[in-house]
Amino acid sequence: MTMRERLTERLHTQFAPSYLEVIDESHQHNVPAGAESHFKVTLVCTQFEAQPLIKRHRAVHQALAGDIQAAIHALALHTYTPAEWLAKGGEAPASPPCRGGGRSKS
Repeated sequence: MTMRERLTERLHTQFAPSYLEVIDESHQHNVPAGAESHFKVTLVCTQFEAQPLIKRHRAVHQALAGDIQAAIHALALHTYTPAEWLAKGGEAPASPPCRGGGRSKS
């Protein structure tokens, strides 16, 4: 099972989302080929109703705690209620380009 599949399974189990997308963005970063360390998660669920953004993100971090500590270097979270997702037109923001962290500056 890939890391993307594992994250998807855990998030489905924990949140029963109306929409979930987990994208492995590792290839866009300065990591070894085949690394699974940079992810973008878009998660839409009713559990986020009346929750501030920080509580939503903490809930996702708790659900993925073991994976985050063991293997994930970067996790971009986009958490919405169904109404917020509808207002955004069903689109999460694009990830910014990698700024080359860890690359030699010589």
